[in-house]
Amino acid sequence: MVGRKKTKEKIMAAEKNPLLSLFDTPFETVPFNLIKPEHFLPALNIIIAQARKVFKETISNNEEPDFQNTIIPIEKCYDEISKTGSILFNLNSAATSPEIQAITQKVSPKITRFMAQLMVDYNYFKRVEKVYEKRFETGLSQEEIWLTESTYKNMKRSGANLSEEEKKKLISIQMRLSTLNLKFNENVLSETNNFELHLTDVNQLSGLPESLIESAAQLAKSKNKEGCIFTLHFPSYGPFMKYSNNRQLREELYRAYTSRCNHNNASDNKNTIKKIVNHRLKEAKLLGYNNFAQYVLEERMAESPEKVTNFLEVLHNASRPFALKEIEAVKNFARKDGLEDELMPWDLSYYSEKGKNTTFGFDEEMVKPYFELGNVTQGIFSLAKTLYGLTFVESQAIPKYHPEVQTYEVYRQDQEFVAILYADFFPRENKQSGAWMTEYRSQSNIGGKMIRPHISICTNFSRPTTNKPSLLTFNELTTFLHEFGHALHGMLANTVYPSLSGTNVYRDFVELPSQIMENWATEHDWLSTFAFHYETGKPMPPELVEKIIDSRNFQAGYLSERQLSFGMLDMAWHALSLPFKKDISEFERSALKPTQLFPTIEGSGVSTSFSHIFAGGYASGYYGYKWAEVLDADAFSLFKRNGIFNPEISARFKNEILEKGGTEHPMKLYLNFRGKEPDPEELLKRSGLKN
Repeated sequence: MVGRKKTKEKIMAAEKNPLLSLFDTPFETVPFNLIKPEHFLPALNIIIAQARKVFKETISNNEEPDFQNTIIPIEKCYDEISKTGSILFNLNSAATSPEIQAITQKVSPKITRFMAQLMVDYNYFKRVEKVYEKRFETGLSQEEIWLTESTYKNMKRSGANLSEEEKKKLISIQMRLSTLNLKFNENVLSETNNFELHLTDVNQLSGLPESLIESAAQLAKSKNKEGCIFTLHFPSYGPFMKYSNNRQLREELYRAYTSRCNHNNASDNKNTIKKIVNHRLKEAKLLGYNNFAQYVLEERMAESPEKVTNFLEVLHNASRPFALKEIEAVKNFARKDGLEDELMPWDLSYYSEKGKNTTFGFDEEMVKPYFELGNVTQGIFSLAKTLYGLTFVESQAIPKYHPEVQTYEVYRQDQEFVAILYADFFPRENKQSGAWMTEYRSQSNIGGKMIRPHISICTNFSRPTTNKPSLLTFNELTTFLHEFGHALHGMLANTVYPSLSGTNVYRDFVELPSQIMENWATEHDWLSTFAFHYETGKPMPPELVEKIIDSRNFQAGYLSERQLSFGMLDMAWHALSLPFKKDISEFERSALKPTQLFPTIEGSGVSTSFSHIFAGGYASGYYGYKWAEVLDADAFSLFKRNGIFNPEISARFKNEILEKGGTEHPMKLYLNFRGKEPDPEELLKRSGLKN
């Protein structure tokens, strides 16, 4: 009777839970309007239970192990869990709430436990091993061979050969890490949202652009307050630091931004960091590695911590002399402009922007009227049509998780359906900072049933005001291009198996499709297609385009050093071979000393809000941005020589990179496209760091 009662309860839960039935929506998109927070836990309990049943049937199968009866069932289970889990995790990033956060903390360990138990199951490993040993003899395709090899290696690297006691320890560590990562992000969001710089004296607004003042006044009004409110969200923080004439307020904002989660309060991340790095070290040691970086990099293009360190050092040596000269130039300019004190970090953006304006006659505010978000969106869509034959049709029929989200149906020029694209552009208090691409459904083609992907890009662009539409800075334009490049990787995926499609590639390869798109931001032939003044409709003057191009390498040495510093800090945290017991700030200062350009500011730092490496999947991988810069500079040089809209080159990039996902080793994919290994010289030349 008990068994029947539980079965009946599950059936009733499935009938009422929209997550447990086929989505009756256009293109089977997520019915956000029907899903409630309380649906996730019971849905995932049922989905995981079903997956356990399939798993049990797979390992008890008496037939000779082969690809179809061993690899495919688990691939399908993983995809089912991923589809529902991604809805929850994406909402937790873009439209969270206390209820969503609480449920995510419960769900994440459940998924982690199931996947960890699967990956360490000895009986399943022995079946996979047999398929692996015969992979070249059984008529498997290249993609099937790669999936078999990946599954086999992942199981070995996940601890399938460990003792039962060691496996229990490993799973416990991984479950703990899943909750710590979520907690880290929640703390950063909380600290970002909890700070407000509330100004009521108009004199304190000196130097700030009208658009920023208008946006800050609108925010204050929405909170029933007088004056203006500035926040730590970047569309507010960045321009304030760049334009405010009030040095004291710049310092206040800088200290608030760089001290997030370092206040010994409920949102402090110092102990969370210690727990994360020590749990990661335990995990690596259990699996037979000296440190976490060694474990991670074994399955990356870079291969080892030593290669990453050497790579960062080479770029550091090339960048450092330029960075020192650039900072000295800012100091000299600041002295001439009247700064009597030592140049401090909160002065850099302010005097750099002034110096750039003096040198190039270029100010970010000059280009914003030509980068109206609607025009930029159409310009980027048009670029995708020129390069890859895609068209974007906005749809009001697709459910949204927030009214501001824009939804598009994506087609090839022959009207073949390609993907769904969600675009979520503006900051909110329930949305994490930064910019990212994600997916709600992966592309796959198992058994000839083509499933097209549902892709999302999230940014935190400047909001429209009552008087002006959203006008982007040049940096926001390049951010849009970057995330759209990731989206193209997802939308154009053309593989059989979902775990190999789209952005499921080595972490130090995944940034190539995104970063190569940024190159078009300084191409006159593309800017001229969409950069029209939002009021007059006139095209951006050629001389302004030239100023953008001329100033693109402004402070290239400093910007390179800054990016390298993040990579070095990441490696320092994850190359630890002994448990961390030291002071977080002291450790960070030591790691950043080679790239340090300003005096140490007590209480400020990077680590306590460094979500990329402590919550975002870039642990031991932040170097990948610079690694991919080498790839993208080398790849785009081919476009430059043959035309930035060259159909043959873009077709090769689509066929050999974007469509292939993770079906082959990334260097092989790159060689297929480029015909040679990437040359770091192209990056140094493009950045002006080498003549």
